[in-house]
Amino acid sequence: MVVIIPFFLGIFYSLTSWSSSARLGATLEFVGLMNFIESLRDPSFIYSFLLTCVYTALNIIAINAVAFGLALLVTSAIKGRNIYRVGFFLPNLIGGLILGYIWQFVFNNAIPTLGEFLRLPFLYDPENLILADRNASVIALVIVGTWQYAGYIMMIYVAALESVPVELLEAARIDGANALQRLRAVTIPMVAQAFTITVFLTLVNSFKQFDVNVSLTAGGPSTIFMGKPMNGTELLALDIYNTAFLANNLAQGQARAFLFFLVLVLISVLQVRAGKKREVEL
Repeated sequence: MVVIIPFFLGIFYSLTSWSSSARLGATLEFVGLMNFIESLRDPSFIYSFLLTCVYTALNIIAINAVAFGLALLVTSAIKGRNIYRVGFFLPNLIGGLILGYIWQFVFNNAIPTLGEFLRLPFLYDPENLILADRNASVIALVIVGTWQYAGYIMMIYVAALESVPVELLEAARIDGANALQRLRAVTIPMVAQAFTITVFLTLVNSFKQFDVNVSLTAGGPSTIFMGKPMNGTELLALDIYNTAFLANNLAQGQARAFLFFLVLVLISVLQVRAGKKREVEL
């Protein structure tokens, strides 16, 4: 009722001239693949797709690197590790919109104030604000995404690390392997399945990023792509929303959403297959 039926209705509407200005009960004009063709020709859609791919790649690397490091920390003999687990997980409980507004304050107010206190002009110069630069804004999105999601991914790594047989680690230690060698030769191969899961989750979560994008940057600042001005940090989900509801082109927004679905399924399947193959190799 809430997934399958709307999905096929969406495919139908993407083949029509559907818009919010159409009169109730009015006959929809069938336009075939025109909405798909126009979307693939639209520089803003192409830019959003490429930007989303870059953002997703950076997010996967950052989140999994931080999460795995935190998991190693909280599964060590450090005191208060259970408190650390809770603390690292808490940001995941904050809603994306609220999270974006909080970090917007941090980037626009807290960091410039700190820079002024420390007498570091590059931190408080109005012309060098983080969210005023396209590239820095993308990095800001990655930072916020990592801060929010790394704790959740950490818990998956924690479960995997705690399932590694202690006997194997002890045997490696007796054979003279140092901590780094034990990590590379024993721990990582034993938690390979967790990497497949976490990369899949971060991949899907990053591709679908919307709420933080809206509240942190709202798609700005502007940039030039293919000779046309457009929003510099408008990820694919936000581009679909703006097309459907701001540009009042619901049919083309639905077409873009369906293309988004196909790309996400394809990339997810390839990633899982590659991860499974890597598990066997390890």
